[in-house]
Amino acid sequence: MEQSYCLFADLYGCELNSETVETALEEGYELACPLEESIVEQLKQAEVVHFDETGLRIEGKLQWLYTASNAWYTHLFVHEKRGEAALRSEASVLKAFRGYAVHDCLASYFKFSEFRHVLCNAHFERALQGSIETGSQWAREIQTFLLGLYKYASHSTPLQGQAAEEKRQKYRDILAKAEKPPPDLKTGKGRPKSTPGRNLLRRLKEHENAVLAFASVEGVPFTSNQAERNLRPVKVKQKVRGCFRTQQGAKVYARLQAGISTCCKQERNFYAFLRALFVHKAVSLLTG
Repeated sequence: MEQSYCLFADLYGCELNSETVETALEEGYELACPLEESIVEQLKQAEVVHFDETGLRIEGKLQWLYTASNAWYTHLFVHEKRGEAALRSEASVLKAFRGYAVHDCLASYFKFSEFRHVLCNAHFERALQGSIETGSQWAREIQTFLLGLYKYASHSTPLQGQAAEEKRQKYRDILAKAEKPPPDLKTGKGRPKSTPGRNLLRRLKEHENAVLAFASVEGVPFTSNQAERNLRPVKVKQKVRGCFRTQQGAKVYARLQAGISTCCKQERNFYAFLRALFVHKAVSLLTG
């Protein structure tokens, strides 16, 4: 922000007052409300939407920034909690979504049965690589299988009928013959603590449909990289500028950043978008 003030002074010969910036941001936040509502409605009706969340420091406390997005739209909102309470909140797209929801394996997502789940295989690939490095043969086999299936699905139509069933059976066979994971670790009283390998194997078995959806449903991706890309700007912002000083400041950022991100996805000039916003012109969106 200091660089912006210096640039303004160099160009126009006067300093930019911080209150002017804050007032402009607040005005932009209010003016962008109809745009945000339109984005939310488009995402609710979409066939495939990516969901994710990341930690956010606000007033020195950990809160969470959530995203719902696809190749056309980005929605962001802030919530003090991580989990079901946020996903069912008024700002969330998820509670009214009925398509394919691409997400990581956070347990809170599975509290919803109204939509179809798709799990990010990039998360599984990283976990499988960790098991491979400790000598797990089944992890190597299932990683090879998933990557091979991804390569096939990228250059072919979605698997159907007998072909799909054969791939599913291959997936089940690899998991069924997995070497017995190390025994649960018992530490004091209470339930035994599961090992990472045992947890990974359990997730792959329990969520078979969500893991393999990319190969059998048109338009369903292999990973949730779309959502992660939409959250990356705030991580850069925090690294450079630190945390948000107020709750309202975080909300203003989320709404305006989502609008700018949506414009960029639709190959629109976001400076023109901001100019139209502040002269009270309606900002129309493309239908994705």
